Amino acid sequence: MSKKTAFDPNNPCLFCHPKPHEIIAENAHALLIADTYPVSPGHCLVIPKRHIKTYFECTEAENNDFRALVLRAKQYVETHYEPDGYNIGCNNELAAGQSVFHLHIHIIPRYAGDVDNPKGGVRWVVPQKSQYRPSARSE
Repeated sequence: MSKKTAFDPNNPCLFCHPKPHEIIAENAHALLIADTYPVSPGHCLVIPKRHIKTYFECTEAENNDFRALVLRAKQYVETHYEPDGYNIGCNNELAAGQSVFHLHIHIIPRYAGDVDNPKGGVRWVVPQKSQYRPSARSE
């Protein structure tokens, strides 16, 4: 696997300059890297080689390569960490929590007991809506 990428050396973006020792795999349009500040053991990121801000800007070819690396991340994580589940997602725009404005897709391994109540999963981005509670609807 080649570690050569198509990143622009003049762009100060953090993800446009990945650390070679963090690269786990790559394909034509993206890299799979270890997260520098992992939420859990094995936390990985898929980052496009092209500097784009959100998922909504990716091409079909890029999206296919992102999926291939998400599946590669699962193989890697299961070999090294043996998780019990996964959360996969990305933050698009500041209001959604994006802090590095270069698209990156999180693959977060989950382990039984890592939180008291995992029900709701990614719904925890809005804690008061994380649990499935009937709403009072007027009809």
